[in-house]
Amino acid sequence: MDTAALQSSWQIVAKSGDDVPLFFYSHLFLSHPELRELFPISMAAQRDKLVGALGAVVSSVDRIEEVVPLIQQLGREHRRFSVVAEHYGAVGASLLATLKHFLGPAWTPELAADWSAAYGLVARTMVEAAEAAADTPAWWSADVTAIERRTLDVAVLRLQPQERYDYRPGQSFAMEVPQRPRQWRYFSPANAPRRDGSIELHVQLVDGGQVSTSIVRSTKVGDTVRLGAPIGTALTLPDDVATDLLMVAGGTGLAPLRAVLEQVDRRWQVTGEVPRVHLFHGVRMPWSLYERELLSQLAHRPWFDYTEVVSDDSSYPGARGPVGTVAARGGSWQGRTALVCGSPAMVEHTVAKLAEAGISRTHIRFESFGAAGDVNQSQQQASRQGDGQ
Repeated sequence: MDTAALQSSWQIVAKSGDDVPLFFYSHLFLSHPELRELFPISMAAQRDKLVGALGAVVSSVDRIEEVVPLIQQLGREHRRFSVVAEHYGAVGASLLATLKHFLGPAWTPELAADWSAAYGLVARTMVEAAEAAADTPAWWSADVTAIERRTLDVAVLRLQPQERYDYRPGQSFAMEVPQRPRQWRYFSPANAPRRDGSIELHVQLVDGGQVSTSIVRSTKVGDTVRLGAPIGTALTLPDDVATDLLMVAGGTGLAPLRAVLEQVDRRWQVTGEVPRVHLFHGVRMPWSLYERELLSQLAHRPWFDYTEVVSDDSSYPGARGPVGTVAARGGSWQGRTALVCGSPAMVEHTVAKLAEAGISRTHIRFESFGAAGDVNQSQQQASRQGDGQ
């Protein structure tokens, strides 16, 4: 299999932009109209996510050992869309037809065979992972038990899963709300697991965001939502974490870090010994500091420091500027593990600034679901805007 040819051909196809998903979905739905119901009614948010992720994953088959966990995760996650093994053949045929259309004469028998083999390997790995997970739910139902409009654009939801739902502080899950069927979006619990099983979510209204707008403005107590399986390990920590921590959050990217703080605080209350933690929370305007009261109270703990950062209000008397810049110059962080969460732009900027400040990139942790987030029609960062970047 010529992996270099796979990658170069995908780069050529990708240059055609929006025409690629338009052709792909047209081919898929015309040849298999029964698959249309698996996708959202509005495809505006879907766009190139599926075909783009497929192209990226399949053309990276030369790194199969590295991406197998991701591919397996995709297979397990796709169960919530009611995807079955037979569907993979239809998707693969449309992918190959799309490649042939945009590559023209460059679509040789040899290249076609390589793409077919690579897609077959990926599809088989996804199907096997899905079948191996058949004894676990494809999704969990949870009832909305409380809603609090914390700021102009942030709502705090409390969910009560109808069945036991296990996750680790710092993880995320995809959620579907009844107002937006088949439009799954990623959110992070803002609390460590509780005895009563309840989960708190922080949701920020995003301009043009169909799901976030629906959640903030239309979700009601008594609604039932669906939760996908918890994923992600970059922001999770062992219960006995010993390394001092630097946390940098943008907007509602605070949520998973707040869950980790709760984990650390529980340990402190039991043992009296935990690592030091300094949290920088960045927002655009001061009224978006929606967890100020709780975090200010937590700052009375001997192990916790809290710095608020505002980027767009020149009259703000505290720290101002991009939260990553402020955090990087806020102290000596050598030896600390940094946890970063926010929009993609905020994360990229913060990681660069922390590295410039002397923190090894191997000690800077942030979640990046890559193709997983694309294929699952979900953008975790959609709930993490207003990040002070």
